[in-house]
Amino acid sequence: MHQAAPSELSLAGTPAASRLGQASWAFGQGARDPYYILVVIYIFYPYFSNTVVGDPIEGQSLLGYTNAAAGFALALLAPVLGAVADKNGRRKPWVAGTVLAMVGGAIALWGVLPGGGGLGIPATLALIIGINIAFTISEVFHNAMLPSVAPLSRVGSVSGLAFSIGNFGGLGLMLFVLFAFSLPGNEPWSFLPDAPLFGLDQATHEQDRIVGPLAAAWMLVFTVPLLLFTPDGAGTSLPVREAARQGIQDVLATFRQLKHYANIARYLLARMFMIDGMVGVMTFGGVYASGTFGWGSTSLLIFGLATSFSAMIGAWLGGRIDDRFGSHRTLQFSIAASSVLLVALVSYQPDTIFFGVSVGAEPVWSFPYFQTVPELAYLITNQVFALFFVTGLSSSRTLMARISPPEMATQFFGLFALSGTVTAFLAPLLVGTVTSLMSSQRAGFASLTVLMVIGFGLLLFVEERQSVAHDRG
Repeated sequence: MHQAAPSELSLAGTPAASRLGQASWAFGQGARDPYYILVVIYIFYPYFSNTVVGDPIEGQSLLGYTNAAAGFALALLAPVLGAVADKNGRRKPWVAGTVLAMVGGAIALWGVLPGGGGLGIPATLALIIGINIAFTISEVFHNAMLPSVAPLSRVGSVSGLAFSIGNFGGLGLMLFVLFAFSLPGNEPWSFLPDAPLFGLDQATHEQDRIVGPLAAAWMLVFTVPLLLFTPDGAGTSLPVREAARQGIQDVLATFRQLKHYANIARYLLARMFMIDGMVGVMTFGGVYASGTFGWGSTSLLIFGLATSFSAMIGAWLGGRIDDRFGSHRTLQFSIAASSVLLVALVSYQPDTIFFGVSVGAEPVWSFPYFQTVPELAYLITNQVFALFFVTGLSSSRTLMARISPPEMATQFFGLFALSGTVTAFLAPLLVGTVTSLMSSQRAGFASLTVLMVIGFGLLLFVEERQSVAHDRG
């Protein structure tokens, strides 16, 4: 494989990793993201809410509180662990440890039975909190490697490649689940097995529960290239206890001297709103479609497959756009476009589009899914949203890499993770509150526009310039 030229410097000012090292770093995210796609967005969380808890409203509420608890723990842990790693210099041991924790937790999801049986609801919620914490900590240390891995001219492309690989993995696993476990026995198509493979029992929702072990196996295999081929920071002889002590002091000093990092602080505040809103659209998009159009699990799986494919393409294109026009401009355009597209999404109803244009609810083709014009319009619009959504996620990471002091990368990516988790309750709370007050699923879903507009406005005050580490004396 082609190696990076010796003179090619990274964003951190050090020699960039080889192309193999860059690709292996991207596979680190490709290993992790399918868990989120299969378990959180499309399959396991809806199964837990609707079938394990048995009440979608109560289930969504429990998951919201669970995410809030994980966010609170991460608010305490992520910046401190990031500062410790900056002192120690190495990030891959943290990635390996958290991946092993996630693998064990994801495998245990198999024991979550319908009606609260098996592992039980309280234990499942505790397990989800643990996995979420490990997921985000792994993400912090993985993200913090980007400034020293990617060449200055390709940081956007390398970041986008990681999102593309992640969505490609999620797409492949969803296809496998659909054709191996979900569709057999439900559709008379000749290319399907007569029954779910490996003897899986649809009556006990094993096709939903299997996604945990599948994501675990995928994560374990595709983290290996990162550990083998991506260069890590040089380790120091500093004892762990001393690194922890100095790291905590650095975090406290950073907060005290935040005026020296005002540009970063403004960016993290903007990101709290805009990313929370965009993630909320992806999280509730299937819920809204299911309630509005009556989509079942197979429709949602196909919907998820199409969305993951669009996101994969969007990440690749977005990375190239980021390198050409800069992270700040790319992120601004992504947030603006996403806000407009959300308005379009909520304009579709079973027999109308664009807030009242009547098109009828008659089938327009013989395919058993997405048969009406509003359903097809929603499906297509969501694909365009997915393009901008992943472009925004990728650019938000590269912008953080561009504006952070390289020697404090992990600490600031800890704060970056914190900005994405500390308000993780905000989108679900906003959707739930507005839906309840207005007695309208459409109004609740549309309320996410407010978060994106606030984030866009705050982003106008952010500059794309690298901060210099302040001497703490």
